[in-house]
Order: sequence, then structure tokens, then C-alpha cells
Amino acid sequence: MKIILASDHGGFELKEQIKFYLTEKGIDFEDMGTHSNASVDYPAMAKRAVPKVLANKNNFGVFVCGSGIGISIMANRYKGIRAALVHSEIYAQLSRSHNDANVLCLGGRFLTFEEAKTIVDVFLETPFMGAQHVARVKALDS
Repeated sequence: MKIILASDHGGFELKEQIKFYLTEKGIDFEDMGTHSNASVDYPAMAKRAVPKVLANKNNFGVFVCGSGIGISIMANRYKGIRAALVHSEIYAQLSRSHNDANVLCLGGRFLTFEEAKTIVDVFLETPFMGAQHVARVKALDS
């Protein structure tokens, strides 16, 4: 598993904290930017990161913008991406178990680092349930 990180300026600080956390946990990641808090557009950051997520079925994305909304909308424009804007542990669990989400989107201006850590952990540790959810997930790309 490799985590592909991306953010705009509104999510930069939280992304940097998540990088440190992933390093502490020994989780492999690649940071696709941005690399400062200078203004940058979230569509460009998502476009840069999505191909890396799609390159390997074991990859996950963690994308952060100010609200999480814009970067999730952009990511979901790509076939094969199931980006979920997550605000809580239960959303993280459901996005993985029911929707097989492969990109976690977070709002850098709305979550504390402690909240984000828990959400990231739940997202990465929750398996897809399969069963009746398989057909629903396949329909997302049809």
C-alpha cells in the first residue's frame, strides 16, 4: 500500500501533519504537492495525484483542500476514483466498507490534526465488505 498525498494551500498544513504521522507509522507515501502555503488551485493538485492512485489498485489517496469539497469533486471526475469527503470516523468506515473509496478527502480548515489522524487510521484499516456493494461500486464507473 502506498498513500498518494495532495493538497492545495488551504490543506497544506494538515497534509504536512499527516505526512509526519504516516512517517511515524512507517506507511509509504508520495507527496504530489503543494509544497508550500502559497496559493494554488485544487484541480491542478488532484490532476497531478489521481494518476498515481490509479497506477496501483493497492494505492490510496489522501487529498486535502480548505473544505475538502473542491478536491473531492475534481478527483471524482476520473473513472476508477471513488473519492469520499469525510468528516468523522463513521464516514471513513462507511466510505471504505460500503463504497470501496480509494481517495480520502479532508477539509484542512475544518478538522484538527487529532481528528484527521483518527479518520486516516479508520479509512486505511477498514476493508471493503463486497457482497451487495460490489454491483453498486461497479455502477459508479458505468
